[in-house]
Formats: sequence, structure tokens, C-alpha cells
Amino acid sequence: MAAEEFYGTGHRKTSCARVWISRGPGDMSVNGQSLAEYLGRKALEGTVLQPFAATERVDQYDVVAKTKGGGIAAQAGALRHGIARALAVAEPDLRTVLRRGGLLTRDPRAKERKKAGRHRARRAKQFSKR
Repeated sequence: MAAEEFYGTGHRKTSCARVWISRGPGDMSVNGQSLAEYLGRKALEGTVLQPFAATERVDQYDVVAKTKGGGIAAQAGALRHGIARALAVAEPDLRTVLRRGGLLTRDPRAKERKKAGRHRARRAKQFSKR
């Protein structure tokens, strides 16, 4: 019988991560590559593994994820959010620990749109008295 899988969707800026976790030795696959190979930075790996560290479940779940949109850092944040949500489904008693760590809350920050008559979102044209 196949291991039971739990699903979670994570978002950050314009990135979206679809995450499936199942009991296992801790193998992680993102878009068909290992986590270290895909992200390429230790700091981002630490970000992704935060839900497991907070709940003391390191190397207890296998992760398979598909990410799209945004950049690598935003995708790492989306992965973290998706893993936390999947963990909350797998073990509902961990929900309070994840919530206290701020791991279940979607980060609402995103790039502000450019407005008409301005150079960027807030940068106005240079003022000249004459």
C-alpha cells in the first residue's frame, strides 16, 4: 500500500507552490530536482525547512513540490508556506505550533503597481521651481 500523502498550497508574492508530503526519510524534490540543486543557497534551504524545525519533524517526511512564478527566493517562501499547510493537515495538533511561528500566515507583501504620471509606484517626477 502506498504511503498516505497530504497536500498543501503555498503562496508568496507571485509564486505558487503545490506541495505533497508523506512519511519517509526526508527526501525533498522540487520541480524534479533535489532541494539543494534547485535553490542553490543554504539560506533558502533553511527557509524551506522552517516548518519541520519548528515542529521537530526533520527527516520524518518526504516532500514532492511543484513551483511556478516569481523568483527563487519567493518560491522558497511559497514552499515554506505549502509545507506548513500540508503538515497542519497531516497532524492537526501541530497547527498551534505552526500558527505561533507565523508559518501558516500568507505573507501579503507584493510589488506595488506603477501609477500613471509617476516614474515608479511612488517615485514622482522631479520638481522644478522654474
